Amino acid sequence: MGSLIQLAYIVASVLFILGLKMLSSARTARRGNLISSIGMLIAVVATLCNGGMQYQWIIAGMLVGGGIGAIAAVRVPMTSMPEFVALFNGFGGIASLLVGWAEYQRGLATEPSIGIGVSLPIFLAVLIGGVTFTGSMVAYGKLSGKLNGKPILFKGQQFANGALMLLAVALGVVYVVNPEATYAAFIGIVALSFVLGVLATIPIGGADMPVVISLLNSYSGLAACAAGFVIGNTVLIVSGSLVGASGIILTTIMCKAMNRSLTNVLFSGFGAAGGSVSAAAQGEAKPISAEDAFYVLEAAQSVVFVPGYGMAVAQAQHVVRELGELLEKNGAEVKYAIHPVAGRMPGHMNVLLAEANVPYEQLVEMDDINPHLPTVDVAMVIGANDVVNPAAREDENSPIYGMPIINVDEAKTVFILKRSMASGFAGVDNPLFFKENARMLFGDAKASVQELVNEFKSID
Repeated sequence: MGSLIQLAYIVASVLFILGLKMLSSARTARRGNLISSIGMLIAVVATLCNGGMQYQWIIAGMLVGGGIGAIAAVRVPMTSMPEFVALFNGFGGIASLLVGWAEYQRGLATEPSIGIGVSLPIFLAVLIGGVTFTGSMVAYGKLSGKLNGKPILFKGQQFANGALMLLAVALGVVYVVNPEATYAAFIGIVALSFVLGVLATIPIGGADMPVVISLLNSYSGLAACAAGFVIGNTVLIVSGSLVGASGIILTTIMCKAMNRSLTNVLFSGFGAAGGSVSAAAQGEAKPISAEDAFYVLEAAQSVVFVPGYGMAVAQAQHVVRELGELLEKNGAEVKYAIHPVAGRMPGHMNVLLAEANVPYEQLVEMDDINPHLPTVDVAMVIGANDVVNPAAREDENSPIYGMPIINVDEAKTVFILKRSMASGFAGVDNPLFFKENARMLFGDAKASVQELVNEFKSID
C-alpha cells in the first residue's frame, strides 16, 4: 500500500506540473485547472489511504469546509474575486501553521526528542504561515473596502519590521536547537508571525494589491512546502514548491509591468499622499452621448476594448462581448487589450472575459497591441484608468512615471466609459480625459454599452 501511495503522489505531482503549464495559455487554462484538480483529488485519496487516521474528523472537516467553499464560490460576485483569492491565500497559510503546531504538540507527547529535521520545517511553516494569514486578511480588508486602501505609514516602520523579523529568527534559533524546552519561544514565533503579517501589508497601497496577492500566494506555497517536510508528505512538498515558485515568478512579472522593483512595492508606501494634479492633467473634458458614440463606432474599421476594474464593478463583460460581436458583424476588427495589472488581481480581466465567452484569439497583451494603436479607429476604455494614464509616459513628476501603459491616446478616437472624472485606484489624475481625441461617455459602463448595443440593433 505504501508503494501505491507514493506512486499516486508521483502521478499527482506530474498532473500538477502539466496543469500549471497549461495555465500559461488562455486557450488551455480551463483544461489545466481541471487536470490540476484531478491531481489534487488523487493526492487526497492517496493520503486518506494511510492508516491511523480518525476519519470521522476528516469527513466532518470535508463536509463543513466543502459546504462553505461551495456556497461561497457560487455566491461570490466576480468583483469580489480578488479578496476571495486573498482569503484563500490566508487560509492556506493558517492551515500550514496549524499543521506545524499540531506536529510539534504530537512530538512533545510521543517523541523522546524532536530532531532539527522536524523542528526547522515547523519553524518555517509557522513563521511563513502566520505572516501569510494576517497579511492576507489585511489584503482582504483593503480589497473589500473594509479597510482604507491607502498605505498606513508611521515613523521608523521599516526599522520596527526589521527588528521584529530579527527577533522572530532569534526565537526560531532558540526553538530549533532545543524544541522540547522552549515552548514559550514557539508561542512567541506564532505571535510575531501574526504581527509581522499585518505590519508588512499595511504600508502597501490598494493599487499594489495585485502584486501583494501574487506574493502572498507564493508565501502560502512555501508554508505548505515546509508543512510537507514536517509531516513527510511528498506531494505537499511538490505542490507547495510549485505554488511558491510560480507565485514569485508572477510577482516579478507584475512588478515589471509596473516598472517597479518588489522592494519599491513593499516599502515605498505608494499612494500615501494621493495623486497631485499636474499641469498635464488639467483641461476641459469632452463628454459624448451614446448616440453620437454609435455613429463613430458604426464607421470604425478597427476597435480595441481596454477593460479595467470598472467593467468588473458594472458586470459589463457580457454586454461588451455582445457589442464586440455586433461590431464584427458590421465589418470592424475587434480586439481586447489586456494590461498585466488591470483589475485587482493577476488575470482578473482574462477571467471576466472568459466568463463572457470572448474568443481567446481576440485577447491581446499590452506589448502586442501598442504598436498597432496609432492605426486603430476607436479605443474604448471601459473602467480602466491607471493602466492607460499617459502621465506614466509624459509626466516625470507623476508617481506612476515609467510604468508601461496601453497607449490608447495614440488611437484616432478614444471613448472613456466612467461614472465620473475621479482618479483611479492609484489616486493619480489622468490627463487622458483632456486629450483632443478623447471623449467621455459618462454613466454606468453596463448601461452605456447596452445603449450602444441597442443602437446597433435598431439599424438591423
